[in-house]
Amino acid sequence: VTVVESGGGLVQAGNSLRLSCRVSGRSVDSYVTAWFRQVVGKEREFVSGLSWGGTPSYTDSVKGRFTISRDKAENSVYLQMNSLKPEDTAVYFCASSLRATVVFSTDGYDVWGQGIQVTVSS
Repeated sequence: VTVVESGGGLVQAGNSLRLSCRVSGRSVDSYVTAWFRQVVGKEREFVSGLSWGGTPSYTDSVKGRFTISRDKAENSVYLQMNSLKPEDTAVYFCASSLRATVVFSTDGYDVWGQGIQVTVSS
């Protein structure tokens, strides 16, 4: 099983980015796929996830701004990030889990992507 992220970059505050996560070897509509982010010197934190049934979860700081979705045909999960803020700057990681429901701890995920940088300038 592999996970590959794409779509990061540098944007100004208030703008949008869409992250993509292509999963190989495991169906995104059968298992949980989630996004985490990490800033240097801090722990990796949960951002958003999709259960196998398609129920989304979000951390409070991104609710109303970020939307997670999936495409079964592409076996990919997307994170649409709108109204970006400088505090959203981080390396974003996509992760896959054998669980059916979203967990907020990194311990719940067995496959991780390499991460992709998102930088939001003020």
